[in-house]
This record gives sequence, C-alpha cells and structure tokens, in this order.
Amino acid sequence: METKVGKFVYWTPRILSIVFIAFLALFSLDVFDEKLGFWQTLLGLFMHNIPALILLAILIISWKREIVGGVVFILAGLLYIFSAFTRNLGDWRIALAWSAQIAGPAFIIGGFFVANWIKKRK
Repeated sequence: METKVGKFVYWTPRILSIVFIAFLALFSLDVFDEKLGFWQTLLGLFMHNIPALILLAILIISWKREIVGGVVFILAGLLYIFSAFTRNLGDWRIALAWSAQIAGPAFIIGGFFVANWIKKRK
C-alpha cells in the first residue's frame, strides 16, 4: 500500500503540471485572430507562452527537487491572484473567478510537490 501512495504523490504533481502548462499554452492561440504576418505571429506566440515556458523550466527543475516546484507554483498562484485583482478593479467577482481557474490548480500542484518533498525527507 505504501508504494501505491508514494507513486501517487510522486506522479500526480508532475502530470498535473504538464496538463496545467498545456492549458496555459492554449491561451496563446488567440494570436491567430490578429491577422498578423509570420514573424509577428511567431513573436506573439512566444510572448503569450512566456509563463508556460517558465513553468515548464520549473517543472524540469522540480522533477528532482520537489520543494522548488512547491514554492514556485504556490508563488505563481499568489502572483496571478494579485495581478487579477489589480487589473479588474471594477468587478471583484470576475477577478475571483479568474483566480480560481488559474491560481487554484497552481496551489494544488504546489501542495502536491510540497507533500512529495515531505514524504521524500522521511
């Protein structure tokens, strides 16, 4: 039973991170609506995918150092909440809904990475 729990705690944050990064990368597809040239579209895709690329680099680092993933994903969630509430001063409900959709999974992934780090230390 212990090995099944260990495998679950090990693989869950990694798989969720990949799904979350792919979800964030989907938001970059709106650059194709702009009717830009090839190089402008490529630059737009790169600019829109910077957060996903940063989280991908963090995932690669956290594959062996779980505490890095735990701290960074939790901080990324907090940063998104802060930015959502500062950008949407008109309606806090919209900011709360956006925060739940983006920061919520980041907090869950960060929590799993921290749990894996604690389990590994024991």
